[in-house]
Amino acid sequence: MDTYTININNNKYTLKGLRANKNWTQKECGKRVGVTPQTWRNWENKKSFPNVPQIKNIEKIFGVEYKDINFF
Repeated sequence: MDTYTININNNKYTLKGLRANKNWTQKECGKRVGVTPQTWRNWENKKSFPNVPQIKNIEKIFGVEYKDINFF
């Protein structure tokens, strides 16, 4: 069973915020999600966006749901 962080304040998380919470570098996040550091950096800078399998990995790794992540 998956466990998710409960978002009681209905705040949206940014990818940069999720990464900073873990004290991870962009390189570490990319490796964990299965993308290059440049791809992760592009997501944080809103130059590109993850696909569905990548979003599922992000949800699992960070314990959040898609609806709670601000990609825009």
